[in-house]
Amino acid sequence: MTKARSFLPENSPRRAETGDAGARDSFAHVETFVFDLDNTLYPSDCDLWPKIDARITLFMMHRLGLDGLSSRALQKHYYHAYGTTLRGLMQDHDVGAEEFLAFVHDIDRSTLLPNLLLAEALTHLPGRKLILTNGSRDHALQTAKALGLEALFEAVFDIADADFVPKPHAATYERFFDKHQVDPLRSALFEDLSKNLIVPHQRGMKTVLVVPKPGKIDHRDAIEKAGPERPPHVDFITSDLENFLLDLLAEDGTDEKEATPPQSF
Repeated sequence: MTKARSFLPENSPRRAETGDAGARDSFAHVETFVFDLDNTLYPSDCDLWPKIDARITLFMMHRLGLDGLSSRALQKHYYHAYGTTLRGLMQDHDVGAEEFLAFVHDIDRSTLLPNLLLAEALTHLPGRKLILTNGSRDHALQTAKALGLEALFEAVFDIADADFVPKPHAATYERFFDKHQVDPLRSALFEDLSKNLIVPHQRGMKTVLVVPKPGKIDHRDAIEKAGPERPPHVDFITSDLENFLLDLLAEDGTDEKEATPPQSF
């Protein structure tokens, strides 16, 4: 098995260069692995999120009759006030969710290449694998397909499943736990936004913050970027999701539980 190199232990705010068997011990009880989508299953230096961000601005220009700067300012106001721009548009302008989601996720994904190492890690990772996203189901399916991961997840819980109440609202996680019969005490969540790990940590999930690889561009807004210190609700930090997951697997394979075959989306 490929040796992992990216494990970051709980007492360090920076990425470690070598693995630690303690990671496997910390995740030994985990039966369900939950992943955010954007800037997590693909890295934050990818051009997908800037494309979506630009489509949101364009939608608002057309729908509200605003110029680009005004649309951009209102877009960010809604994002910070409501958690998603969509929720603000639904509340204040009666915008239909399906119309918005179809438009903003209509992007070119050709720059997103299959991630063979991540596919290997997910294939051998024991237990259930689920996607929990503030985006749409269709966006998650298309993105997972572009990454070569579409067959490796049991299900997607999207913003419609959350009744358009986004992470980090506690109600969203409760809906997710109930819909997919997830025991948070036996689960782990991988996310690129620290604030989205607060409630899961309170509910007993093992939490992993996925940060950009050193030296790579981070297309996210400044407020979304992690600080230099590890918050108390973050158990682990990694800039290399693929090898972090591989490090959770027993090196000799003797302690590996048989991977649970994924069901269809």
